[in-house]
Amino acid sequence: MIMISVAGLIALILSLLFGIPYISFMKKKAYSQYLREEVAEMHSYKEKTPTTGGVFIIASIIIASLIALFMAQSTTTSALIVLMTLIFYSFTGFEDDIKKIKAHQNLGLSARAKLMLQIAVAMLPAFYIIFQGKTEVSFLNFSFDLGWFYPAFVVFMMVGASNALNLTDGLDGLAGSSSVFAFFACAVICYLNNNIDLAIISITASCACLGFLYYNKKPAKIFMGDTGSLALGGLLATIAIMGKFELWLIPIASIFICETLSVMIQVTSFKLTGKRVFKMSPIHHHFELSGWSENKIVFAFSLITFIMCLVSVIGYYCYLKF
Repeated sequence: MIMISVAGLIALILSLLFGIPYISFMKKKAYSQYLREEVAEMHSYKEKTPTTGGVFIIASIIIASLIALFMAQSTTTSALIVLMTLIFYSFTGFEDDIKKIKAHQNLGLSARAKLMLQIAVAMLPAFYIIFQGKTEVSFLNFSFDLGWFYPAFVVFMMVGASNALNLTDGLDGLAGSSSVFAFFACAVICYLNNNIDLAIISITASCACLGFLYYNKKPAKIFMGDTGSLALGGLLATIAIMGKFELWLIPIASIFICETLSVMIQVTSFKLTGKRVFKMSPIHHHFELSGWSENKIVFAFSLITFIMCLVSVIGYYCYLKF
């Protein structure tokens, strides 16, 4: 428990320290966010805000995790695979961000190219679990073995979580605050399972996001960009997969799932009927157009995430004890 706390503290300090020179560098280079055409009018004041803040979030997680894992003598294969997955997903997001910056518009990697990269990275934890023979998925007293279908399940989880967090990253502090609670819940569950290595990585992710929020709260000084959102979403799913609490990610990541479902519902409805269910998707933009302030939306969504994470942790603890 002490080493987990130390890991979180190191990640928080690193995130706060790295943010200062990184934001200064990005401003000098004029590497700014380019907005979607649909929200450009509402968020015009954000047009020149630096992006790719995920770089110092990821750096803080990796450095703090490696230090704490080494000190706790918990540098396991599972932990290294989780960190490698994080790095590969961050590279994918960074390439997407760089393409947007160079093109001076909100168009990065093609959807096909991004998907192929996400699937390729997901194969790493998928086949590791296959070779470990841990292809069973369980929730409470229900369990079923997916066998060789497990890689498809992992790909669905990781690609889905990565894109879900990416969709959530649309308002100042929204993705960051939700991630703080989601990763903290993962840290507690991993600790309860005695997966100290995964608990360390989870708490560093939670605290690195907390440090990032200092710079990302409204008015944001920097955005995490796809570098951060794709990587953090992938990391969240990877931790749940390696920690074998896959289905518990549903309540933990409920806000991210709702954001994704809102997009799917919107697209399906428009294609079938020509009508939109929401004023705009993802759903946080619907509330924006309904008159909610940005701070109110972020507070409400973060509160929901906190409650769902608390319920998940309590539920998991009761499941283990009773």
